[in-house]
Amino acid sequence: MRIGAYNQVAQLYGNQPVKKNYNQGAVGATSTTDQVSFSTVGKDMQIAKAALSAVPDVREDRVKALKESIANGTYQVSAESFADKILAAYDEKSF
Repeated sequence: MRIGAYNQVAQLYGNQPVKKNYNQGAVGATSTTDQVSFSTVGKDMQIAKAALSAVPDVREDRVKALKESIANGTYQVSAESFADKILAAYDEKSF
C-alpha cells in the first residue's frame, strides 16, 4: 500500500474542508415542484386516440352484409378494379 501517493494527491488539492448541508429540510429552504406540459400536438393526439378507442375495430354491419352477399352468390368483384389494385400494390413495393 502506497501512502506516499495519497499524500501527494492531497497536497495538490490542498486540505479544503468539505461542506455538507445537513439542514436541507430546514426553514427557509426553497422547494421545487415538477411540472409537465404537453404541446398542442400532444393534446390533439390524446383527443384523437380517445375518439378512436370509442370506435370498434370491425364494422359488424358491413361484415354482415358482405357475408350475406357471398352466401347468396350475389357478391360481384370487378376484374378490372381487382387488377388495378394489384398493380398499384406492386408499384408501391417496387420503390
